[in-house]
Amino acid sequence: MRKIDYLFVIPTLMLVLAGCNTQSGRVDPGQKSPAATDADNTARNERDRNTATQTSGDQAENEADREISANIRRAVVKDDSLSMNAHNVKIITSNGVVTLRGPVKSETERAAIEAKAKQVAGVQSVNNQLEVEANR
Repeated sequence: MRKIDYLFVIPTLMLVLAGCNTQSGRVDPGQKSPAATDADNTARNERDRNTATQTSGDQAENEADREISANIRRAVVKDDSLSMNAHNVKIITSNGVVTLRGPVKSETERAAIEAKAKQVAGVQSVNNQLEVEANR
């Protein structure tokens, strides 16, 4: 590279790196914005780092519980009437107890996913923690 090129490239690189340092990519749970009150996974992922909150890492590793979760997921994804958010809810099974978490578009979707979970063989109970998005 010529000396003139360095005079352009180095300041540009410094500006880019300085801009990267100002954005942490983290969601501030105390920040009030329209997205913070809406049911979306961005803000929820921050909450899920709390060890008291059940997450996908709490999924039991026995064959029966994995099969229950897989069967519920298949039933949810197979239903084309459900939104993309509904297709991506968290399904956690431990000892036959299913926990459903994440955002859905409507109360109808919330109820439909719970009903699908209850229909799967081996389910003892369903803890429905699905959140309905705020109307816009």
